[in-house]
Amino acid sequence: MEDRFRRRIDYLRMSITDRCNLRCLYCMPPQGVTSRTRDEILRMEEILRVAEVAIQLGINKFRLTGGEPLLRKGVIPFIRSLALLPGVEDIAVTTNGTLLLEMGEQLWDAGVKRLNISLDTLDSEKFNRITRGGNLKQVWDGIEKVLEIGFAPVKLNIVALRNFNDREWADFARLTLDYPLHVRFIELMPIGTSWTMAGDSFVSCEEIVSVIEQELGELNPAKSGVRGCGPAEYYTLPNSKGSIGFIHAMSNHFCADCNRLRLTADGKLRPCLHDQHEVDIREALRSGAGDRELQQLFHKAVALKPANHHLATGAPEAGRGMCQIGG
Repeated sequence: MEDRFRRRIDYLRMSITDRCNLRCLYCMPPQGVTSRTRDEILRMEEILRVAEVAIQLGINKFRLTGGEPLLRKGVIPFIRSLALLPGVEDIAVTTNGTLLLEMGEQLWDAGVKRLNISLDTLDSEKFNRITRGGNLKQVWDGIEKVLEIGFAPVKLNIVALRNFNDREWADFARLTLDYPLHVRFIELMPIGTSWTMAGDSFVSCEEIVSVIEQELGELNPAKSGVRGCGPAEYYTLPNSKGSIGFIHAMSNHFCADCNRLRLTADGKLRPCLHDQHEVDIREALRSGAGDRELQQLFHKAVALKPANHHLATGAPEAGRGMCQIGG
């Protein structure tokens, strides 16, 4: 599939739950969000049907998101079924890491080999504060476990926040010297709860690079690309085991190369993270729609993809928060 800007669409991010066991400051309000009812959330067999239709249209890369996807009952059998579909080339999971210690082996056996783990600080007290109750040791033990199992690449996603983790950027970069981790700094995007934080907390990737290089020396462009479907630019330190990535979500957006659609947990195809347009595929699924009708909904969603987002120019808040869309 190609959109009207001749971008090839071959990647689907599927949110399989809107529930999460953490309450990160930039993602959820303190009280959380009202979860969809069981009937409103797509059943696992419905998500698998969407994936089958996506494959027919040339989509071959899938990422499971949430909420926290590992909370979803039946996630391991679902991954096994997804991995068996002819045409699937890649399955990855984005997780907060809290369940990796107990579920890492199951994920590996089911067919997942790549993980993105959200981790915004290496300080236990700060971690507890930004997640509103999370346990850093629990997450770090999970990271060490999946590295031991053999997952690769394992990426750490750090949302850069001024006056919160700005003194840790070099510490995160140092992790790549000792571990085969791919540390990725992401610019804060004004979506949902983070809308009110964006002004005071925003930091550009250029500033992060400057801080890291002042402490650790010049970063060199990675000689070989880190396997994945996203827009990060990767660099390395001398003799490192991993890499350091930068996602310029705001200062130099990557929309010209966008290759993805999103499926929300409640069954909406979303053409752009930052755009309010959504195409309802749940109703069609439950009305007995055939493959051709479902394919038409995919084509409708692709036709709605904008050339780029406008958050940096002051566009209004996108309505749903990240936890409701699927990060």
